[in-house]
Amino acid sequence: MQGEPEVAVLLTARALGADRAILAGDAGKSKGTVEDITDRFGGPFAVELTDSPRSVIRDWDGRVVHLTMYGERIQDVEADVRTAHGDGHPILVVVGSQKVPFDVYETADWNVGVTNQPHSEVAGLAVFLDRLFEGRELDRRWEDADQTVIPEETGKTVVPADDES
Repeated sequence: MQGEPEVAVLLTARALGADRAILAGDAGKSKGTVEDITDRFGGPFAVELTDSPRSVIRDWDGRVVHLTMYGERIQDVEADVRTAHGDGHPILVVVGSQKVPFDVYETADWNVGVTNQPHSEVAGLAVFLDRLFEGRELDRRWEDADQTVIPEETGKTVVPADDES
């Protein structure tokens, strides 16, 4: 169910503060998986599909951050990105893989590297979102959740959201 790499990226985005994701290609199954989790555990988080990701990037009405190991160090640009976000500019975070077209690098307002070393897209996205939101995403309240996880030292407790203790 959650074995597709794009599902891991989407769930990370959702859990760490993004309010939506745009997924390239024919990924209806992944979209459905994430929508099911959002329905159960709350949102807001929306998933959209596109056949033209480059058009989405080119036409974005806001700022574009491209996560790549070749980019500027996150610690050198995070304040500028955070300021743009705080000034009301929507931020599109582009998470690619090995074969990102060069025009994405040219279109992005920031090409951002998390360690400038090879690692997973999920790791880069998680670090970026945590830096963007300065940890506030960890205290997020989930709207319209059917279920809530009760934090505990041991065990796994999930209760109906209206029974949250």
